[in-house]
Amino acid sequence: MGRFAFIMGFMLLLTVVTEAEYMKYKDPKQKLGVRIKDLIKRMTLEEKIGQMTQIERKVASAEVMKKYFIGSLLSGGGSVPKPNATAEDWVNMVNEFQKAALSSRLGIPMIYGIDAIHGHNNVYKATIFPHNVGLGVTRDPDLVKRIGAATALEVRATGIPYAFSPCIAICRNPRWGRCYESYSEDLNIVRSMTEIIPGLQGDLPANMSKGTPFVGGKTKVAACAKHFVADGGTVNGIDENNTVIDSKGLFSIHMPAYYDSIIKGVATVMASYSSLNGVRMHANTHLLTGFLKKRLNFRGFVISDWEGINRITSPPNANYTYSVEASVMAGVDMIMVPENYTDFIGNLTYLVNKNAIPMSRIDDAVKRILRIKFVMGLFEEPLADLSLAQHLGSQEHRELAREAVRKSLVLLKNGKKPEQPLLPLPKKARKILVAGAHGDNLGYQCGGWTITWQGVPRNNLTIGTTILKAIKNTVDPTTQVVYNEEPDTNFVKSNNFDYAIVVVGEPTYAEMYGDSSNLTILDPGPSNIQNICGSVKCVVVVISGRPVVIEPYVEKMDALVAAWLPGTEGQGVADVLFGDYGFTGKLARNWFKRVDQLPMNVGDPHYDPLFPFGFGLTTQAVKGN
Repeated sequence: MGRFAFIMGFMLLLTVVTEAEYMKYKDPKQKLGVRIKDLIKRMTLEEKIGQMTQIERKVASAEVMKKYFIGSLLSGGGSVPKPNATAEDWVNMVNEFQKAALSSRLGIPMIYGIDAIHGHNNVYKATIFPHNVGLGVTRDPDLVKRIGAATALEVRATGIPYAFSPCIAICRNPRWGRCYESYSEDLNIVRSMTEIIPGLQGDLPANMSKGTPFVGGKTKVAACAKHFVADGGTVNGIDENNTVIDSKGLFSIHMPAYYDSIIKGVATVMASYSSLNGVRMHANTHLLTGFLKKRLNFRGFVISDWEGINRITSPPNANYTYSVEASVMAGVDMIMVPENYTDFIGNLTYLVNKNAIPMSRIDDAVKRILRIKFVMGLFEEPLADLSLAQHLGSQEHRELAREAVRKSLVLLKNGKKPEQPLLPLPKKARKILVAGAHGDNLGYQCGGWTITWQGVPRNNLTIGTTILKAIKNTVDPTTQVVYNEEPDTNFVKSNNFDYAIVVVGEPTYAEMYGDSSNLTILDPGPSNIQNICGSVKCVVVVISGRPVVIEPYVEKMDALVAAWLPGTEGQGVADVLFGDYGFTGKLARNWFKRVDQLPMNVGDPHYDPLFPFGFGLTTQAVKGN
């Protein structure tokens, strides 16, 4: 009997070992399709729904990860391990969550996502690049590819493998509070800027067919083309509003950049909060499944926006069960819940069990999510380390951002007479004035989506160079630089300045709170222009996420520069103002005269801008200035 028991025990042990050896999904030598199929067949409904669930780190814990088989976490704007967190703090936090995911029955790694839309903008000391509105001006796909690669390194330095970027919206009305996330009003510029995707993810290998989702190892991140589709065309530029457009307009303006993104292997696509001709995009089966997945053969996964499915109904959350059903059936694969995850999991489980959502749809969503996790190598190397920490805010990346700032500046006026240009400014002068709150405010320079969601209008938010500091770094040591936020006329006249640099602009803002019907600059910007430019030669530098009302003041100015939202490397502004480099930028969107002209784009019957699309004066670099 004892011998029989021993033999049976040995055979049982052999069976267990054999089973472990033949878990094909854990074998990187197996084909991708084989691994996905093997894992899917082992998963319970609870495990599958867990993979479709993305939650905010603030509500996550090791216990939650294991109990609900959570497939993804994210940091929303301003969601950090602790204030001024280091790369090590981030890596340790992400790894603790990952270890919990790996300890579940099947050991499926979670994927951590973050908004890295102009550099790794949530993270202290990261390089903050110009927002897309400025990058579009450069018309330089190679530059944005290099920015994508640098961003990927900084994101990976903190242990995160997934960036919700790029935004490929075509902003058709600058009233929209997300217009600075758009490269241009012109689809061709936006299409060219999708080169940031191979920067983030890596170039598709030669032996891979175009359109295959691809992420090239531990120095790259999964990218996310957003927000599908026509988010930049809403009525009156109102965020999350309805875009009214015919099929020709949709497919000739808003859709083409998605073709390029998919061909370049983008891993994920995010659905838009907005509606298209009255149908919420999170519930648009025709476009999410019929067109994106079937017609374009997109093989990555579709992710919702933050509480995006809740807003399918009006008011939001009016019928959450319906919202879950409508979004999943429309083709959303991963739901950025992000907080009330038990409601989502409970509702989706209920809908599957009562056959309102077929298991085939759940399997399709999970296959897509697992495909990206396998492609990224998360199953082989799920845990991060500190080997890339030196890339966070590195000098090399700051120099790249500085280059981007230089190329993004647009010179709109240079001299009250063409034959008497003010720029480039002489570095050697007796005394110069720098005025305006935006002249010494890193937060204004960086704009929204910097450290926090809406941005932080002060200097201590992160590490960088303000425009004032950049000017002081650049001028001759004998030049006296006087800074005054709001000087009156008497102060300006009595100081007998050689010239003045007046820096004006918008407040910080992001989605929801950034919509503007009047598009004015902050006070005391207008009065500063009037008081200073009427008394001394002046160049006005505008810090804004879009064209703003400037026409009433242009005549007073000697020179006018659109600097957009340049980010942490303000030295790039001084590089061009003082002639170390020339102005090269050309407007990637027209600059209106009056807000009552909006929306106004190239080709419109009423097109009559202050400065047309493509406008930009040039200067030459001056050696020995």
